[in-house]
Amino acid sequence: MTEGCLSSTFTADGLACVRGERVVFTHLNFRLSSGEALFLLGPNGSGKSSLLRLLAGLLKPAAGQLAWDGRPVSEDREGHAARIHYVGHHDAIKPVLSVLENLRFWARLHAPEAGDARAQAALERFGLWHLREVPGKLLSAGQKRRLNLARLLAAEAPVWLLDEPSVALDRASVKTLEAVIAEHRAHGGMVVLSTHADIDLPEAGRLYLDRFAPKPVEAAEAWI
Repeated sequence: MTEGCLSSTFTADGLACVRGERVVFTHLNFRLSSGEALFLLGPNGSGKSSLLRLLAGLLKPAAGQLAWDGRPVSEDREGHAARIHYVGHHDAIKPVLSVLENLRFWARLHAPEAGDARAQAALERFGLWHLREVPGKLLSAGQKRRLNLARLLAAEAPVWLLDEPSVALDRASVKTLEAVIAEHRAHGGMVVLSTHADIDLPEAGRLYLDRFAPKPVEAAEAWI
């Protein structure tokens, strides 16, 4: 099993998110257990990216609580950060470093004991090993996306938070991503994913963010 994920639960209770002066969503709840996946669905602006950033600890909820095995994540932010892999819209690639250097840097930042063998295996899995000496600035959009996804395999983390991970990927790379996610889940990992594309995640739950949008009166009362 993925370290830290044996019979674990990740829950949200009454979450609310405010960006600027806008209440994005409110009273949001979910429960995710080891081996499960959750699709975030809803129109643009419904808060899918905001929720992923909140789950990753990059934003603070305006209300409500996140918990790991019943313990609020706010009581152990470092521990929570260590169990999360977050892949957002932007490809976090240093342009002057090579493909291998980029992945090695990130893997050791997340897990200092991460070895080169693991980085090599991750690059091979996503079809990038032959580009290992190429600087990040010379990669195509699809290659950059695959390099960011290779981070998922370069260092272990029980929870994967993926924001539109299939953007710029060809169908073969999407199939690789689906297989990697399936293996992660089979070993007890959890996945929360937003996408407008067709990604196969058998038995994944669905969370419709627009159902948690505040009514106009609620939004107004939030600022009274």
